[in-house]
Amino acid sequence: MTIDSTIGVLYIGAGNINFGNDNVLWNHSRRVEKLLGPRLNVVAIIDPNPARVKEVLEHKSESTSAASYAGTKFFANLDDALPNVKLQDIDIVILGAPPHFRGTTLPGRNLELELLKYFGNKATIFLEKPVATTRPEHPLEVARQLRESGLTIGVGYMMRYLKVVQKAISIIKQNNLTVMCVIARYANAYQWVRKIDWWKKSQQGGPIIEQATHFCDLCRYIGGEVNLDSIKATAVEYCEPAGKLSHQCIDESTIPEHDRIPRATAAFWKFESGAVGTLIHIVALHGIRFSNEITIYADGYQLRLREMYTAPTLYVRSPDSDTEEQVYTYPGDDPFFNEMETFIRIASERAGKAPPKSEVKPGEPGPASEILTSYEDACKTFAMTWKIRDESEKKD
Repeated sequence: MTIDSTIGVLYIGAGNINFGNDNVLWNHSRRVEKLLGPRLNVVAIIDPNPARVKEVLEHKSESTSAASYAGTKFFANLDDALPNVKLQDIDIVILGAPPHFRGTTLPGRNLELELLKYFGNKATIFLEKPVATTRPEHPLEVARQLRESGLTIGVGYMMRYLKVVQKAISIIKQNNLTVMCVIARYANAYQWVRKIDWWKKSQQGGPIIEQATHFCDLCRYIGGEVNLDSIKATAVEYCEPAGKLSHQCIDESTIPEHDRIPRATAAFWKFESGAVGTLIHIVALHGIRFSNEITIYADGYQLRLREMYTAPTLYVRSPDSDTEEQVYTYPGDDPFFNEMETFIRIASERAGKAPPKSEVKPGEPGPASEILTSYEDACKTFAMTWKIRDESEKKD
């Protein structure tokens, strides 16, 4: 194993998920820089918007990570990039392009398979969720090809990596509990959502598929597989009195009516274990701070996971007391960082290079030993979100 050797990274997509903006928490490049420090070499950024890439590179040139971007090349697409970069220099591909461009076998919408064609299974790929915006059966063929290739790929369901989530899982396992019910609530702060595609079902699938997918995934992670045939759902549509919004920063009138997203969706289902689950997703809050909570019930226990984006906290009521809850919180915990730390460690080891050093505080859950969401696992969450959307759109 090469000690402190350079880790080469290729970014696909120069948007917010990879490089952030002034009103979002996510920014993969910032976590990668923190983890790898001077070992990071950003080989190239691929994005069809040269102005955005120029903005990103100018910002990075003024940062403490400037040296990592000194030789970064820019290309509009993969076909332009591959003849002009050395494949052996790339250890990691971070695929943050919109889901419209992946998850299928169709030309122009098959980025995963294009990467497989160029790299084989050498590079380790990090893929943002959701896996696609197509119907849920389409990514299954992609999953089959990726599995047969032996490619290592992880999907960005970062909330699985939260320390409070891992603590909840450990409490369930240590006490041999059987989950009885999972209740999930996710309230979006919409006021500064200025990406017009987010408001179009045709582009990003709608809020259940694009955003509530995180909580659908946590419900599966905690409660087990869902009986898709049991899912029922309903929604508040944009045209109903309860669905009127007063502080949008986009002009929704430019979006065809059939393509506008619902304002609230409520769903319930049975898990294959026999447990029940519910999800409510709401587009209603102002400002930038979301509100969210997942409550888990088992015999004698109530576990509440709150504010997963901003101040993740776990409240546990147990048979020991019905008046006091145990409170678990890990200040500074960052699920995006935890997720990327696990991914980069595995990618480094695959490349025969030293992984970044982990720091574990006493009494806290340590880093995950493996990637927590495979492509095939993510396909199951994708199918669940589509089933909820389909049920919510049924007319009496």
